[in-house]
Amino acid sequence: MMPGGPRNERQMQMMMRRLGMTTEPVDGVEEVVIRKKDEEIVLKGAEVTILTMQGVRTYQVIGNPVTRPRSRAAESTTAGTVVAPPVPAGPPEEDVQLVMEQAGVERAEAISALRAADGAPAEAILHLLSKRPPP
Repeated sequence: MMPGGPRNERQMQMMMRRLGMTTEPVDGVEEVVIRKKDEEIVLKGAEVTILTMQGVRTYQVIGNPVTRPRSRAAESTTAGTVVAPPVPAGPPEEDVQLVMEQAGVERAEAISALRAADGAPAEAILHLLSKRPPP
């Protein structure tokens, strides 16, 4: 409960405006998917609102969640056709370039090191530098 007793919608909007807060609904949302490592949380027909406070945008999602394993994404269908799972794109180009420059290695070796380090550039660089003999 808010201090000063219950407030009506108009009073709430005025108070939010004084605090520099704005809200705007996001229309036409069909579903919201939150992908975790091993599962997805899907909210179909979710109600989404953007709250902006001091320049920071926060998304509020309201709906009934359904949790399913990540592998199930490959089983979803569109118009009767099975949708293939997304192909891993590999490490981001910026990370590949950073590892190549810092460790002094070729592109293929940088990509291999990034994959071995689960995409962590710092770990990939340290691993590559530790393999190199001292000058």
